[in-house]
Amino acid sequence: MTNVAFIGFGKLGKPCAEVIAQKGHDVSVYDTREVESEYCNVKDTIEEVVKDRVIVFVAVPTPHDPLYDGSEPTYRLPPKDFNYDTVKEVIAEANKHMNENQILVLISTVLPGTVRNHIVPLITNPKFVYNPYLIAMGTVAWDMVNPEMVMIGTENGEESTEAHSLQHFYNEIMENNPRYEVGTWDECECIKVFYNTFISAKIGLVNMIQDVAERQGNINVDVVTNALKKSSQRIMGPSYMKSGMGDGGACHPRDNIALRYMAQELNLGYDLFAEIMKARDIQAENMANAILKHGNKVAFTSDSYKPDVPYTNGSYSLLVQHYVKRYGFVVPVDENPHVIVKVHESDLIPTDYEGVVFDPWRSHVGINVVHYGDTRNEKKNERETTQIHEIGKIIESNQDGGSGSSDGVVGGLGEDRL
Repeated sequence: MTNVAFIGFGKLGKPCAEVIAQKGHDVSVYDTREVESEYCNVKDTIEEVVKDRVIVFVAVPTPHDPLYDGSEPTYRLPPKDFNYDTVKEVIAEANKHMNENQILVLISTVLPGTVRNHIVPLITNPKFVYNPYLIAMGTVAWDMVNPEMVMIGTENGEESTEAHSLQHFYNEIMENNPRYEVGTWDECECIKVFYNTFISAKIGLVNMIQDVAERQGNINVDVVTNALKKSSQRIMGPSYMKSGMGDGGACHPRDNIALRYMAQELNLGYDLFAEIMKARDIQAENMANAILKHGNKVAFTSDSYKPDVPYTNGSYSLLVQHYVKRYGFVVPVDENPHVIVKVHESDLIPTDYEGVVFDPWRSHVGINVVHYGDTRNEKKNERETTQIHEIGKIIESNQDGGSGSSDGVVGGLGEDRL
């Protein structure tokens, strides 16, 4: 059993601390808010929480201005770094009460150079490791013990004593057999933020194909992306290769915005990150315009940025709604909208809804369905919908005593459909 502490008991710190406690370790936690835990010992001060702990994890946020969260257009905003005030205050306070036999581990996301230039100068007593996590809201506890990789950042990128101790601790709690990536503080900072940016760029590219399909015609975006995601020799794996709603969340797109700041500070001479954010905004606007073609009273099945979580940080749904509101209205699903937008592929549409279902995932089956990004089958679907409506009119005519014969066209079609 290892005595560990978590400073920061929020969306990241709480599930991580509690899963470690459930693995049999003694975990103390501290947060500026009043918190409770079934598994961890809650302390009132940083001094108390670090006392007699072997490893102290710092899991406090490095937030952006709310304007930069991505639920509204961002690419015209000036580049801006994360806010490190809280993490620096916590690190400085923890340092006062720790000694050389303890390990201080920062897991918060920061830009390359931040640890070396702004964090390490505050640390004089404990050993230090930079160890950012790759986790997703909704699956934090599982991601914690089943990571794709574990990043361990040291001053010179070599396996120091503290790096070896941290790796030994993780080996005790991991449920998979993760690879360890040991690098300098700066390299691990890069791995974390560029990992997120690769995902953003990948989503932006597949959604660009969706835009091309809508403008060019005769293209089913899924045919294109299914071919690309199987091309593993030169294109990275199949994840995030289905076009639909754009990226969102607490890390996407805010990391791209911070990287714009880094590109400017380092005078790279170009800003790929700005183009990623610009594409994200314009793709949302294109989708909103396509939605409004079917009516100006629009409902969205969810405001969250991903299925099965309550969080709206960087929600792409809210970004599309921003553009819809310029020329239309956003209403609840139960207020008889002209259009319902299927935000997540798993979202359900009310069975009695008779309006248009706008599906950017192209998986919903029904009569009045718009499969956004599939213009190859669009005309076929329109013909089938028209035929169904014509059949309905004939049936109504017969029921009202019209001229149609009950054993004529309608009966024949009925037999064919059986």
